[in-house]
Formats: sequence, C-alpha cells, structure tokens
Amino acid sequence: MDAHNLLLMAIPAVVALTGGGLAALWRPSQQTRSLIQHFAAGVVLAALAVELLPEIEREHAPGVILIGAFALGSLFMYGLKLWTMKLEHQAETTSIAGKLNRGLLLATFIDVAMDGFIIGAGFAAGGNTGMILALGLSVELLFLGLALASEAMAGWRIVAVSGALGGTVLCFAVLGNTLLAGASPAIIGGVLAFSAAALLYLVTEELLMEAHIIEEKPVSTLVLFSGFLAFWSIQLLGQ
Repeated sequence: MDAHNLLLMAIPAVVALTGGGLAALWRPSQQTRSLIQHFAAGVVLAALAVELLPEIEREHAPGVILIGAFALGSLFMYGLKLWTMKLEHQAETTSIAGKLNRGLLLATFIDVAMDGFIIGAGFAAGGNTGMILALGLSVELLFLGLALASEAMAGWRIVAVSGALGGTVLCFAVLGNTLLAGASPAIIGGVLAFSAAALLYLVTEELLMEAHIIEEKPVSTLVLFSGFLAFWSIQLLGQ
C-alpha cells in the first residue's frame, strides 16, 4: 500500500475526530442536525449512484454473485437493525439516566468498521473508487461525531470516543485493502455489491429516518439535493 492511499484512508478518521471536537464545544439544535443528516444522505446517495454502482459493473463479476452478495448484505443490515432496536429497547427500560449505553456504542463501532472496510474495498478495486468513497463517508462520520453530543457524554469523552471511531474506520480500511489486494473481479464485485446494500441501508434507515423525527422544513429537500450535487461535482471536476 502506498503512502498516498494511506493518507486518503486517513481522511474519514480525521473528520470523525473533528466532528467529536466540534460536538464537545457545540451542541447543534435538532433542526440543524436534521439538515446535516439530509446533506449527508445526499452525499452517500451520490457515492452509491455515481461511483459504487458503476464500479460494480466495471468489475464484470458474474450476475449471480452480485445478486447473492447484495441479498446477503441486505440480510446482514436487517439483522443489525433488529439488534440495534433490541439494544434501544433495553436502554429505554433498564438504563440509568445519564449512563452511557455501551450496547448502542458497540453497534456504532460495528457500523463504522463496515464503513472502513467498504473504503478499503474501493481502494482495492482501483481507480478513484476508494477516494470517492472515503470522501463520501467522511460526511457521514462528521455527522456521527456531532451526534455524540446527544449521548451521555461530554467534553474529553466525546473526543476520545470519536477518536476511537476514527481509528476503527482507518484500521478496517487498511484491512479491507490488504485482504482484497489482487483479488479476482468476482470477489471485489461481490464485496462492493454487499457494500451497496450497506450504504443503501445507511441512507434510508439511519440518516433519513433520524432526520424525519422532527418536523422538517421545506429547505431540507434542497439540502438533500445539495449534498448529492456537491459530491457529483467533485467527481465530475476530478475527471
């Protein structure tokens, strides 16, 4: 792995830490959080539509492998959703006010580890895929860092946890790139198809679901499209 790719992989980790630092100093309002989530959803949708899906086609993996990998990714994310809902229910019924819910934090680390592996798979695929995914998922990690302020954490604890999340995404990006380096198109295509299901879940079941908890303003729709356009513009101008 060259130093250039490692530097690009480190971008999401730095962004996650930055988000935690901001959260330690600033607690955004619910409306502001909703707008950030809409923008992040637009960016991730652009990463999926503009870069990831075309890259899956370029790998020329057998269709049955891609279908099976996407279905497996869907089932995995469904299972993760059920587990997260169980943890949330346990937190509501048994947790003490002001106490950190370690189960939900563990689920967050699993989600971030998957993001890192997706980035590593993108670099293994070659071209600009890894860089595009790293930039796109950085926006999600920035929101994640800001969202830590809503948990039972404050000050240095937010920074420490966000730093650990950043370290996790970097480690799994390196792991994904190492394991998939030189892999066949079928394997890389399958991993990317699995990743597509994970990103689709991220947009529809996490970012937008949480963004719609409060009554949103009409401008939220414009922010969603702005996120998509911003990411697409970077991809177009970088060609």
